[in-house]
Order: sequence, then structure tokens, then C-alpha cells
Amino acid sequence: MSSVQCPKKTALPREVLKWLQSLDLSFYPKNVRRDFSNGYLVAEICSCYYPQDFPVHSFDKGTSLSAKQRNWSQIQRSLQKQNLHLMKEVIDGTIHCKPGAAELLVQEIYTVLTNRSIKDLQGLESDFTDQEYQELLPTLARSTASQAIKNNLRTTEMMAEPDITTNQRKAEVILLRHLEHKAAERVLNPGRLKVKPNLGHLTAKNPVPHSRGDGCFDSRSSGDDLSKTYASSTRSGAVVSFKEITVRQPVRRSLVNY
Repeated sequence: MSSVQCPKKTALPREVLKWLQSLDLSFYPKNVRRDFSNGYLVAEICSCYYPQDFPVHSFDKGTSLSAKQRNWSQIQRSLQKQNLHLMKEVIDGTIHCKPGAAELLVQEIYTVLTNRSIKDLQGLESDFTDQEYQELLPTLARSTASQAIKNNLRTTEMMAEPDITTNQRKAEVILLRHLEHKAAERVLNPGRLKVKPNLGHLTAKNPVPHSRGDGCFDSRSSGDDLSKTYASSTRSGAVVSFKEITVRQPVRRSLVNY
């Protein structure tokens, strides 16, 4: 029985891992998402190339949101002096431990400081959500709509941006993405999710044939055929068609004697 594997905590290219091992860092990052979130390790890496602009003693090793914001603000100012820039979305994702953000940040720092390129830049098109992890899980184990919002809208993210309207918009985007993913699953796997076609789908797939002899109608035979058609249609779940019958009443003779 195969078991579902969780995403790797260190999803970095081999050349980036070798580069990190060659640097004289205070500790080697074992959990990229956690170890790079406060920016201290980034400051250590940058101090290897620009020691005057990145004094390690001036950075905080704490993990609080305020410590992270101070460290990253100082890192950005020091990088600007060297005309170097990092994407703000990647920095914010790293601060709030978003999936794939720290991995992309380390690769970006590698290319900026070493002037080397990475053939397959991992996480370039990532939206920093747990969608990739959710796809590895069985259908019943995947997050609900409320859990998806909780997983992808971190508490520190709401603390950093306390505006209620902004956080509502972020939650709406996460909810919309979750619903779109559910709708795509229903289309791709209707049998597994027991999705039954509605009347519109049945009408499009099973059009009602028109017989050539609609003008002539035999009351005895047509009545039996109509009842059979109705019974078979209701049993099979197909569209039930009805034919309008015009009955000619015989002229009644008057009982009054002339």
C-alpha cells in the first residue's frame, strides 16, 4: 500500500545547496521555510560578500513578527546600496512561512550574489499556497473551504496588514481558488465524486427523435407505444417526451323527434 509523501522541507537545486555549504554560516539550514523567515541567515550570507553593509551583530535572531520586519527592512536598505533588489512578494512570503517562498528567495539570492544562473528555477510560478500539497492527499483528506483560508492566510500576515478590507480580499481570493479547484475535480472525475448529470446535460446528449408519421395517429397502437415510451424513459432516467393527441368527438344525434 503506497503512502502519501509530504513535500520536502528542502527543495533547492544541488548547486545552491553546495553554495550554502561552502559559506561560513553559524548553522546550516535544515528547514528552509523556518530558518530563513526572520532574515538573520540571509544577513549572514550577504555579509560574506558585503561585510561592511551587513554587520551580523546588528540583526536580531528572534522569531517574532517585529524582529522579522526589522531584519528584512535593514536587509533591503543594505541591498539597495549595492543596487540589488529582491522581489517584495517573495520576501513577504518568506516572513510568513508561505509554501515555496523561502526556497525561491534562496535561489534568487544565489543568482544575485554570485551572478550565476539556475537552469531550472524552482518555484518561479508558485503562488505560495498549499495547493501542491493538497493535490498529493486523498480526496477525503483535503482541506475544506474554511481550512484552506486558515492554511493560506497566516496570523502574522493579518498582523502585518491589519486592514480588514485587505484581509477580506485575500480570503476571497483563497476561497475562489479553492472552489475553482473543486469544480475542476468534478469535471475531471465525475464518477469518483458521484456527480449526476442534470436535465440540461441529458437533453444535449440524448435529443428526442422526430418520427416521420407524426401527422397520422392510431389511437390504439399509439397509446400502447406512448405508455411503453413513458415507462422506459422514467426507468432509464432519460428525457420523457409527450405527444399532443387531438381526439375528434363523434357528432351526437338529437333524441328529439321532429
